Amino acid sequence: MIAVDKRNMKNSFYIIVLSSFLLMCLLFTGCYTLKQGAALLGYLNKAIPLEKINDKDFVRLVNDIRSFAMDELGLAQSRNYTSYVEIDRDYLAAVVSASADDSFTPHEWNYPIVGRMPYKGFFSPEDAHKERVKLEKKGLDVMIRPVEAFSTLGWFSDPLYSYMRDYSPARLANLIIHELVHSTVFIKGQSDFNEEFAEFIGTEGSKLFIESRYGIDSAQYSEMLAYETDSKNFIAFIQELICELEILYSGSQTRVEKLSEKARIINASKERFDAEYNIRFKSDEYRGISELPINNAFLDLYRLYYTDDNFYVNLYEASGRDLPAFIAAAKTIKRKGEPRAQLEKALLQ
Repeated sequence: MIAVDKRNMKNSFYIIVLSSFLLMCLLFTGCYTLKQGAALLGYLNKAIPLEKINDKDFVRLVNDIRSFAMDELGLAQSRNYTSYVEIDRDYLAAVVSASADDSFTPHEWNYPIVGRMPYKGFFSPEDAHKERVKLEKKGLDVMIRPVEAFSTLGWFSDPLYSYMRDYSPARLANLIIHELVHSTVFIKGQSDFNEEFAEFIGTEGSKLFIESRYGIDSAQYSEMLAYETDSKNFIAFIQELICELEILYSGSQTRVEKLSEKARIINASKERFDAEYNIRFKSDEYRGISELPINNAFLDLYRLYYTDDNFYVNLYEASGRDLPAFIAAAKTIKRKGEPRAQLEKALLQ
């Protein structure tokens, strides 16, 4: 009788499926997709079942978050986050974003299946830096940021990574719920909506999870609220800067004058940030932000992920603060038409 290694069977399946996927993508986008897909294959090939790791508390927490997200919130059932990969760094990939230097006009990349997106991910930091140099030569503002996870939109079962074991319950819940939203509701060509919606559901969903599992008097709930308060204050500060620059960019000054005034506004904002830090923030989470090379690419990420019109918060309140119903309504959104309007109609009609 021949012994069969089920893990090798799983890896062989990944190799067959992903190889076919890479061959298809090669026809569309060449070596970039092939290289990144090969790196993803390397991670998937190292994945082990979550239950096999020697951290039962982490396993129980992940399974509870998954159950809450799928069974209680109504996110799509999947095998996402049932496997685990040991990795030697505290992030998964380096993502490049770019924008015009005198406006918030994002540079976009076109991908098969998902369409145009305002960022490009690399598993190799060196490749990300090469892309940055290429874009800067075109006169664009560029930034590289580490990302802790991404969704393969149902193509594969997304794994957990070793650095996630250090996350608080609220942070882990936010991450898992956010990424599961992408595999539940994804409108091709609507990157703003996709990210805004996932960010909102991740935040509200993790809040409900912590409240239901630990209670509002728990240390976990207090920690989550403190982080949320600082996060809102930081986003408000960034949105103030964005608003100031949008007024500048819409003006009649020459390009040279705009770039000069842009530098002055950003430097003044950094000085104000440091001077007001202890008034605005309760933790050290955002200390040192002023030392970062803040530019349009950096700021445009906050325009992508966070709205300043409170659309989702207001709609959530108006529709009865029912998050499963909110998610169910989003599932009805069609590719044609404005997704926000469709969501509002589905909830308030």
